[in-house]
Amino acid sequence: MAQCRLTDFFARRRPGLRDKPTRTKPAWRTPSPAKPAPRAPAPGPGSSRKRARSPAEPTRDEPAPPARRRLRLVLWFHHLRGPSHQVPGPSSPAAADSPEYSSPQSTKTKKATLSASQRPCLVPSKVTLSELKSCLQRAQELGARVQELKASAQKNAGEPSAPEDRGHPAGLCGEEMPAYQRFHALAQPGPPGLVLPYKYQVLAEMFRSMDTIVSMLYNRSETVTFTKVKQGVQDMMRKRFEERNVGQIKTVYPGSYRFRQERYIPTFKDGVRRSDYQLTIEPLLDQQAGSAAPQLTASHLLQRRQVFSQKLVARVREHHRAFLASLNPPMEVPEDQLTRWHPRFNVDEVPDVEPAELPQPPAVEKLASAQEVLARARSLMSPRMEKALSDLAQRTAQPSSPQPPSPALPATPPATPPAALKGVSQALLERVRAKEAQQQLARMTRRPEHEQRLQRLERLPELARVLRSIFVSERKPALTMEVACARMAGSYRAAMSPGEMEKHVQLLSELLPDWLSLHRIRTDTYVKLDKAADLAGVMAQLARLARAEEAL
Repeated sequence: MAQCRLTDFFARRRPGLRDKPTRTKPAWRTPSPAKPAPRAPAPGPGSSRKRARSPAEPTRDEPAPPARRRLRLVLWFHHLRGPSHQVPGPSSPAAADSPEYSSPQSTKTKKATLSASQRPCLVPSKVTLSELKSCLQRAQELGARVQELKASAQKNAGEPSAPEDRGHPAGLCGEEMPAYQRFHALAQPGPPGLVLPYKYQVLAEMFRSMDTIVSMLYNRSETVTFTKVKQGVQDMMRKRFEERNVGQIKTVYPGSYRFRQERYIPTFKDGVRRSDYQLTIEPLLDQQAGSAAPQLTASHLLQRRQVFSQKLVARVREHHRAFLASLNPPMEVPEDQLTRWHPRFNVDEVPDVEPAELPQPPAVEKLASAQEVLARARSLMSPRMEKALSDLAQRTAQPSSPQPPSPALPATPPATPPAALKGVSQALLERVRAKEAQQQLARMTRRPEHEQRLQRLERLPELARVLRSIFVSERKPALTMEVACARMAGSYRAAMSPGEMEKHVQLLSELLPDWLSLHRIRTDTYVKLDKAADLAGVMAQLARLARAEEAL
């Protein structure tokens, strides 16, 4: 008697389970009519316990798309059809005929009976001709839009960039300067003053480094050449130093050096011959009577550095003067009273210094063409041959093409008021501009002492509040100056020394003697404050005094 298998028990309890075909994955490809759809053989009762492999697996030459790709294609087609068409679900009438949403039972029963013409495809079955035409029209519109964008991008690439058209400075490669150079003047610490542009400060540092290298070589009686100076300056600054920078230094400070082209200078280098010309640099010094050879000492270096900085400031003053003349109304500030630049004057956009022409090595005559050889050998020719050659040269010489006349520049159109100022009377605009120009003139001619006083006046309202709170917390009618200043320095939002805080207290007592008074007793100074006074009124009075002082 044969032993019963465990699987026979489930077959007897559920006899219809083994008769059903195995569920296989549908093949998402269009088979040829010559290849009928293979059927899944039903396993017999004596077959193996392993589940039979589906015979409908895709072959290596005809791979079936994965499920994610099929879902992406269906969603893409649904997007093209528009939001009005919904994807059929399992409960919709079209779901029974759609291969994507067919139930498992219908898949099992229809897999074996589908012919080649009824196989599932990537496009849903219910697609009308009007929908296909609309999809095609939309695709054509998208293609035309892409072509327009490409044409506009090519057109913009061919035009010059905006910063170059406006005349803004650009880098060596035509790119815009980095932000730390364009806004260098705004990032300077301390009160605003006559700040130099970033490029001018770099040039001043180059002059200082060059002067240091030249002084070391000159003081030991060594011939100073540009090659030696270039290497030393680049090692000190970690920046490129070229003859163009030497030309800029000569433009700013012509009396600093004497430049010559000399040869037969020992260089001790393989790439430079003794017969080659080299640019030599000699500092110009005031030779005193009785001294043999002047030395370039540290005092000379400091003096030359100050002169170079003053000349750079003078060049920026010229551009600032031209900017003030272009304003509406134009402004004029005396040079000895100018302490800061105009707020609208962009210091870092000042044009660069034009390099001066340096001595060039003398041109050595070299015969490079046959015409030059004939011109040299003309003294050896007979008169008839020389005449024939001159006639031939005149016949072959092409007349120089006349230069086209330069087009006349269009006249500058008159300045039109902006659209926001339409309807405003011209007299009112002139009065506002005149008042603004007067305020700007007062700011540009303000002295550093006056600037410090205005800064202290701006801090006084808050310092008055802090000082009153200190007196209230101490519960004393008077405090020494040292204690009061130390407590105020610790309570104020900005870091400030007790000495600076004492100046604020003295200014506060000078402006409001009835509210705050100072009493000198022996070696100490006592501060007495009226705690019964209205603090809001005191702060408002200090703010009015600060505005009045600034308007002067």
